Amino acid sequence: MRRFYLNRIIDETGISGTGRVTEGYELSSGVCVMKWLSNTSSIAFYANIDDVVTIHGHGGKTVVEWDGPVDYGPIWVYDPMLYLEQTS
Repeated sequence: MRRFYLNRIIDETGISGTGRVTEGYELSSGVCVMKWLSNTSSIAFYANIDDVVTIHGHGGKTVVEWDGPVDYGPIWVYDPMLYLEQTS
């Protein structure tokens, strides 16, 4: 999973403004979840990042900025049977 922003260089409609206008995540499946950073916000799902760019890129007037991978650290799973074996 990795985080991205849409950086709007030119605001054609005058609604969302310029700069970072959304934040989102690309899931391991490629599906993207994106939230608008405006006063009237919404959340949308897209099949992939190409769809995000096709819909919101406005011919290069809005670009994707990747924030790198999201690292949640090591995954820790509690196994009660292992615990019982170690304490018996």
